[in-house]
Amino acid sequence: MSDTVSTEPHQSGGTRALLIFVRFVMPALIVLSGILLAVIGQRESAYLVGALLVSAGVSVALLNLLYRVGVNGDKDRGQEEAARDHFERTGHWPGE
Repeated sequence: MSDTVSTEPHQSGGTRALLIFVRFVMPALIVLSGILLAVIGQRESAYLVGALLVSAGVSVALLNLLYRVGVNGDKDRGQEEAARDHFERTGHWPGE
């Protein structure tokens, strides 16, 4: 029997689709729009705005990554706290 508690909330199909859109599709669309603008525009201002859009898309992707790393850190801390509680109750670490 496992003493660990899952910290992942149950997600509906719509929530999961929204998460996939925000994490992967939206940054890709922003980067793609920047590349297309630079290629199609063929003016200095189009190149600059295209570069800004590519930078914005990469920023969105990196912010999503940093958020996921932070959430995983919270999950790890919760598991460590549960293991310490188990140790206090039983005198040995879970899984030993």
